[in-house]
Amino acid sequence: RLLTAWIRSLYLRGGFFMTQKIVKAIGWVTILLATFFCIAQTTVSAQAKTYQIGTDVTYPPFEFANKQNKYVGIDIDIMNAIAKEEGFKVNIKPVGFNAAVQSVQSGQLDGVIAGMTITPDRKAKFDFGTPYFRTGVLMAVGKNSNIKGFNQLRGKRVALKTGTAAADYANSIKKKYGFKTVTFDDSNNMYEDVTTGNSVACFEDKPVMQYGIKQGLKLKIVTAPANTGWYGFAVKKGQNKELREKFNTGLKKIQTNGTYDKIVGKYLGTKTNPKVKGKTFTIGTDVTFPPFEFANKHNKYVGIDMDLIRAIANEQGFKVKIKPVGFNAAVQSLESGQIDGVISGMSITNARKAQFDFSKPYFTSGVVMAISKNSKITKLSQLKGKRVAIKTGTSAADYANSIKKKYGFHTVTFDDSNNMYQDVTTGNSVACFEDHPVMKYAIKQGTKLKIVTKPVESAPYGFAVKKGHNQALLAAFNTGLADLKASGTYDNIKATYLGTDDKGSVNKTAANDSGDRSFIGLIKQNQGALLSGLKETMWLTIVSIFFATVFGIIVGLLGVVPSKFGNGVSSVLIYIFRGMPLLVLALFIYTGIPSLTGQKIPAFIAGVVTLTFNEGAYIAAFVKGGINAVDPGQMEAARSLGLPFGKSMRRVILPQGIRIMVPSFINQFIITLKDTSILSIIGLMELTQTGKIIIARNLEGFKVWTIVAIMYLVIITLLTWLSNWVQRRIKV
Repeated sequence: RLLTAWIRSLYLRGGFFMTQKIVKAIGWVTILLATFFCIAQTTVSAQAKTYQIGTDVTYPPFEFANKQNKYVGIDIDIMNAIAKEEGFKVNIKPVGFNAAVQSVQSGQLDGVIAGMTITPDRKAKFDFGTPYFRTGVLMAVGKNSNIKGFNQLRGKRVALKTGTAAADYANSIKKKYGFKTVTFDDSNNMYEDVTTGNSVACFEDKPVMQYGIKQGLKLKIVTAPANTGWYGFAVKKGQNKELREKFNTGLKKIQTNGTYDKIVGKYLGTKTNPKVKGKTFTIGTDVTFPPFEFANKHNKYVGIDMDLIRAIANEQGFKVKIKPVGFNAAVQSLESGQIDGVISGMSITNARKAQFDFSKPYFTSGVVMAISKNSKITKLSQLKGKRVAIKTGTSAADYANSIKKKYGFHTVTFDDSNNMYQDVTTGNSVACFEDHPVMKYAIKQGTKLKIVTKPVESAPYGFAVKKGHNQALLAAFNTGLADLKASGTYDNIKATYLGTDDKGSVNKTAANDSGDRSFIGLIKQNQGALLSGLKETMWLTIVSIFFATVFGIIVGLLGVVPSKFGNGVSSVLIYIFRGMPLLVLALFIYTGIPSLTGQKIPAFIAGVVTLTFNEGAYIAAFVKGGINAVDPGQMEAARSLGLPFGKSMRRVILPQGIRIMVPSFINQFIITLKDTSILSIIGLMELTQTGKIIIARNLEGFKVWTIVAIMYLVIITLLTWLSNWVQRRIKV
């Protein structure tokens, strides 16, 4: 009524047209509000959608009722975690495996997650999500049974669970081995049939059987996993596409953020070791050993080793800080206690076991010989009198050195794989020895080599800690590795880089990094990493030259004071630090001193100290020389006028000496800048180390080193111009 009266009054006052606009505006606002309300309601409705998910009732550790009669297990926890990530709800219906499968087929349920193995027959009736757990079929017998294999089953009774992949496998071999079967609807009754002696054995999925035995089941496993396959989440063929896509997206998220590994570890792993939980461990690795460790196009370290140690850390509740320092530096750093462990495709040998404690092996490799594409060498006997390239400290190098006397070749060693490959492709060496998967990966990335021998000297890779140290970390690694193998995560990691057939995924990885390989393309792809490396180089240079100048001036002045002791100290310091190679000094400070004291020295501090002593010794020499270059009569004249030595030095000698020293200071700054490249040996991420990391990914050694060289030349040219300008100013 009030609104009508208001409109009427406006009309009577001649404001009808104005009112008409207002009414239209109100109408549009109302429509918009209603639309937004409907959209919001639809969104909320979609987000709150509840799916009916069927599962088994007796399939621990994948689904079972706990003490509170709440359904838990790997399948249940994974489904709930995915629902939480993707914003939907699930109503778990424990109806039994067969009933769950039939209910999905009839449309009574939206999906089933029940340790359901993906098979061709099932794929004809169901659409499966991304496989989420790798499994295999085992045979178990009573604890006191003497049965050890299938051949002893002839004429005997074997228990199976209806509708399972294990039952299918047993039925497929029962004619061959002559046993008969009896089926049960649940696992417990099947187990009881064996423990009571009614059946002599049962077939079950590996993780389920392992879990049952850990819980006290009086059975034992007597066969290796067979008929390996994957569990998958299933929906009716052609139905619930949205749910399946949500499952796949959510599964990827929980695998990435570590939730998946924690869920699997909760049921299949042992309890987290409190000695490692929440701690951060520094792990050393190589920089050029793809596909085990290398930097991707985002400059993040990836590879089999990297993904494996991160997955284990997630599963066991600790954190890792990766230090790509190079293989030799990593080993030395571990010996000196600078880092906590090494994972770097490190072969377990008797010599290394004397210095390190190793984990259980996580990969088995072999050594191959590779030659350039156009080479005619096909066997070891053709190497007589020729040069062969090897990489320092590797099992491939050990193998080559063990046979070089027999076949009459000589070797040359390199610190990284790329330089070793380049030595062969340029013709300086006729062949190189490398681990098989590493060589295959490099060739597929475009390295112009070919493998001509079969893998030999097969050796397992292991994670290493210092002898007698970090035993809790080593135990956590072993536990985590076992859990990842049980869950299939380990196989997924390997497949990511090597492929399930050693072909597919490697090509895919190579394709991912096969962008523009021109100079401009490489600069665009790696500009962030290159600038970061340059920044570290400049910062290292500036800090080092500052402390080197202070050190050099003090030592230089000691060399000219009227004191034999001071002169002697100055001469000894200059002699020691100028005479010691910079590389040796860096390793002595970074790994030698910590070995003696037990105290860690950060790589940056070690680098600054190294340059301070080395460059400071040179600065001390030209400070001493600059002062001595001033005419001795100047000091005599100052002293004859009654000035003391200190004032004579400060007021008369130093002003003249500084004019002589300044150009040398600028030149020393340039030398310090270049010398920072040597500090890549201790893992500092300066420009040279950055170049190594980029090359490890794309193997474009010539182009990347050209870019790095140009960057150094530009900076050095600018400093040279500064030096010339200062010299001109001094002369004026």
